[in-house]
Amino acid sequence: MKLFSLNKEIAMDLGTANTIIISDGKIAVDEPSVVALDRRTDKMIAVGDKAKMMYEKTNADIKTIRPLRDGVIADFNACEQMIRGLIKMVHTGNRLFSPSMRMVIGVPSGSTEVELRAVRDSAEHAGGREVYLIYEPMAAAIGVGLDVCAPEGNMIVDIGGGSTEIAVISLGGIVADKSLRIAGDELTADIQEYMSRQHNMRVSERMAERIKIHVGSALTDLGDDAPEDYVVNGPNRITSLPMQVPVCYQEIAHCLEKTIVKIETAVLSALEETPPELYADIVQNGIYLTGGGALLRGLDKRLTDKINIPFHVAEDPLHSVAKGTGVALKNIHNFTFLM
Repeated sequence: MKLFSLNKEIAMDLGTANTIIISDGKIAVDEPSVVALDRRTDKMIAVGDKAKMMYEKTNADIKTIRPLRDGVIADFNACEQMIRGLIKMVHTGNRLFSPSMRMVIGVPSGSTEVELRAVRDSAEHAGGREVYLIYEPMAAAIGVGLDVCAPEGNMIVDIGGGSTEIAVISLGGIVADKSLRIAGDELTADIQEYMSRQHNMRVSERMAERIKIHVGSALTDLGDDAPEDYVVNGPNRITSLPMQVPVCYQEIAHCLEKTIVKIETAVLSALEETPPELYADIVQNGIYLTGGGALLRGLDKRLTDKINIPFHVAEDPLHSVAKGTGVALKNIHNFTFLM
């Protein structure tokens, strides 16, 4: 047991859907951003995967909460408890003392001062001695392996659970950016609404998420990469009798169209604000897609065809922001953080 190693450094991607913590250069925690609380005492019962298993399945004594919505903290108390619970997973070996931590946390580039303060306060209450905040698109660019300090234009589109972060980066700073409160959660809600309207079926948020994973697509023609139809079981919206409906990727592509168009428009808007020299670099280097939304089938091809600039899906899109915060943590004096 380490009694005297009380100073720890961790990097955190505090996401709407998942929270990833890097400690000692490795991913130590990768868990859903969900916490289960006792309604009577408000004490934490479970966090991460265990809480996600309870989500939408609780009784009257338990409430499951996703503390972040649209990329920012919606429930301060639940978020603080969730961060504490996830950090405990990292420090399972040290039971006698709470470590004093230096933390680097990724935040949406469109966060307000109040939202930034909420993240900082939650981290400090959870044991953070020094808390540094870095914009998520900057962290994603670092995580992808781009030289963000070079006099060269690089562009990142980070589609997370609650927000889409779009940024043009040069010389260690963000030149042009767009932050949309539209991302994976919005796509999931589109699927729920579509199943209700088109098939008269009630589906939960978790089921809509599974549909998105199995047959989600940004294109109506995927050719040889087309997934098999996904069979959905659920109650009829009117009669409550059981239904079984096979869902194909083409119909999901149609139902996601409206949200994907909003993301396309935001990318074009960021490019409009980009200085010509940096624009030329972006055309040369391409645009990088990160976050869970980057895994949507055909999205890179659709954006490439629409904007005429190559779009590349990052090698590990789900962990790009977390890896970037980890690099920033190791090189704390080389990057600019939010005050």
